[in-house]
Amino acid sequence: MSFPILTVLALLPVLAGVVVLLMKGRAARLTGMVVSLAILVLGVVAFVAAARGTDLAETHSWIPAVGAWYALGSDPLSMTMVLLTVALVPVVLGAEWHVGERTAATGGLPTSAFFGLALILEGLALYCFVSVDVLLFYLFFEATLIPMYFLISGWGGPRRRQAAVKFLIYSLAGGLVMLFAVIGVGVHSGSSGKTSFLLSDLAKVSFDGSIGRYLFIGFFVAFAIKAPMVPVHTWLPDTAEQATPGASTLLVGILDKIGTFGMLRLCLGLFPQASAWATPVVLVLAVVSILWGAAMAATSKDLMRLVSYTSVSHFGFMVLGIFAVTTSSITGSIFYMFNHGFSTAALFLVLGFLVHRRGSADVNAFGGAQKTAPVLAGLFLVAGLATLGLPGMSSFVSEFLSLAGAWGRHPVYVAVATIGMVLAAVYVLRAYKRTMTGPVTDDVAAHVDKDASGREKLVLAPLVIVLLVLGFFPKPILSVIEPAARATMSQVGATDPAPVAKEGVK
Repeated sequence: MSFPILTVLALLPVLAGVVVLLMKGRAARLTGMVVSLAILVLGVVAFVAAARGTDLAETHSWIPAVGAWYALGSDPLSMTMVLLTVALVPVVLGAEWHVGERTAATGGLPTSAFFGLALILEGLALYCFVSVDVLLFYLFFEATLIPMYFLISGWGGPRRRQAAVKFLIYSLAGGLVMLFAVIGVGVHSGSSGKTSFLLSDLAKVSFDGSIGRYLFIGFFVAFAIKAPMVPVHTWLPDTAEQATPGASTLLVGILDKIGTFGMLRLCLGLFPQASAWATPVVLVLAVVSILWGAAMAATSKDLMRLVSYTSVSHFGFMVLGIFAVTTSSITGSIFYMFNHGFSTAALFLVLGFLVHRRGSADVNAFGGAQKTAPVLAGLFLVAGLATLGLPGMSSFVSEFLSLAGAWGRHPVYVAVATIGMVLAAVYVLRAYKRTMTGPVTDDVAAHVDKDASGREKLVLAPLVIVLLVLGFFPKPILSVIEPAARATMSQVGATDPAPVAKEGVK
């Protein structure tokens, strides 16, 4: 394709975001929403074109002295993440339509600033997902921290600035470690006679031995912080507790996916031997993340922290599927990355609507809300059931594929990980019971006295539709994702484990 659709797709929201930042009032909100919907249409067009085999790649010399390229690609993994990103941003903008007025009492910035920063973040995240030059990827990986920091610190709870600083410190620490790895990749590529950061060139370079292990660790640490995984996850609950639901959705639904995306694209893609060497430790961390996140969610008294801990657990499932290295487990992990964006968005946003009405995120501050706000309570239940992986929801398909695919290589890890699925039912249903059922408390009757508005229903409806439709008919997305899984298997040089038949069984 001669038209640079990937550049337009990523650059347009950045430029539009700057313009929206300079605008005020309703005009800024309308402009931001129209632009986000236009990007959604453009993203769907690009996704469909790539799925049909159209090559959307763009490659231009950028810094010849160091072998860096302005190179964008449209492989299935990238385009799946592109589709997730362009779909979630309009939903978030619709949910945070009055964020400036809602947080004015706590010193929140104008709504126009939120819309502008969200668009800028969208563009930078899209650049991360489509970049096929390691140095270019790193620059946008770090650049996403700027708008995200202000999205966290500009609106939300009284300790939002402390949470934003903690997020930034963890992220910058991971980025610094990754910078050394990026430099090492470029320098080592020169051993093949051609210094380059282009992934297609690096695929021809051998990163065997200790050099590959050191470089793998550099990338993996940064991605484990971003994902996030235990023990470098503690910044996320603090951030989710203090940020607005929309900012948390952008962070967990989009930005954190760069971590698992990077594990697939760079850790497995460039360092297959080092990945195999590190797999036992990574799988232990993944299972610990699954169980720790689920246990903390079950005991959390703050609804937003609860959702953040569910994500720690879910990212553990994704990492387990990635490093199990089978076609089914990787397919499931990529699909999990996609589905998790929608299920977490639904949970963050519907709880955000309820918390705004009640004026508190404390579980004990609720009780009987399903009688005063039955639609919101029903949407909370649907989002919760999607989160725990109920059959019929898209999350079940991805979770099942991840675990079933991993079973052939690592049955013990999978067996332990299934405890996290049981705990998921505990923390979701327990939270719903304590907040939505029972007699209506006086505080709930006084504050949660209005059900979902038309705007709130419009915001949440697409998320529920996606979760249900892909739960019963996942083939359209899986048919795009599976080639990405097979390509990763080919890069790693792995084959699926053969089924083992018991003696005497035909």
